[in-house]
Amino acid sequence: MTKSEMAAKLNSANAWLPGKRVKIDFGGSEGAVMLDGNANQVTEEDGPADTTIKVSWEDWQALSSGQMDGMTAFMSGKLKVEGDMSAAMQLQGVLAKLKS
Repeated sequence: MTKSEMAAKLNSANAWLPGKRVKIDFGGSEGAVMLDGNANQVTEEDGPADTTIKVSWEDWQALSSGQMDGMTAFMSGKLKVEGDMSAAMQLQGVLAKLKS
């Protein structure tokens, strides 16, 4: 799945947290995906967010396919969180929407 396909799937599944902006930052040339609960949309924009989740595209693919657990990724340093940790804790719900 490409980043654009993922953003479209998350958008159609309403995969955002109401009132929160959560950015998934893949780093480098991979860019980011914004789960914008203020505008009720998912975009490939980069910008300010309440929570930023930093993870490589490869590790994100492993997380979204269920090959890697979110807590394991966080504890091993493969996933880093900046900002509102409570929004990051709801990431599992976002991943579940990718699998459906």
